[in-house]
Amino acid sequence: MKINSARQAWHDALYTPWDSQGSHVEQIGMLGCSVQKTEKSISSRHAMHQSISARIQHAISTLPVHLQAFGNHMYSPLATDDDKDDAHEALFRVAYSMGPTMYAKKYERARVVCEGVLYRYRRMHQGGQSEGIDPCPTPESFRKWLLLILGIELSSEQWSREWGGFIDACFAACNDLDKQALAPVARCINVMKEAA
Repeated sequence: MKINSARQAWHDALYTPWDSQGSHVEQIGMLGCSVQKTEKSISSRHAMHQSISARIQHAISTLPVHLQAFGNHMYSPLATDDDKDDAHEALFRVAYSMGPTMYAKKYERARVVCEGVLYRYRRMHQGGQSEGIDPCPTPESFRKWLLLILGIELSSEQWSREWGGFIDACFAACNDLDKQALAPVARCINVMKEAA
């Protein structure tokens, strides 16, 4: 396992490559078969991957639940719908606290806009190197996506005044949550690199 970033480490620590023996044993276990392991069956590369993964997974486990959910939604190959929902809820709480109080109708729409920003942020940072592109780079494309995927229609009139600040707050909150979630993973990587 070559570690290039905390994002990639999060993903790789929870990923079992399909060409690995671990994946083969995992599949046999799901089929209800038993396997006898021998000393020769575990390669040094596999053992190294397990060792590094264990350290990264331990670092992840030190996070509060909402940050684990955010990180899992962003980077884990094992992310669940619950991780997505918890990440969205954490993001909405942080973003909403950055701005003024909203009336009920706008508040409900803001939750959906926040879900759209989380989707965009994930697409831009997924894969570990933050090299993705924004799938909705313009207000027009974002409004169209919100309508087609999440079923909410937002007016283009006064877009910047009505939603610009909240969208910016959502992206800022994504950055904050992301940094907090990745901090212990980055520290763990630094400790391992210093020890190497």
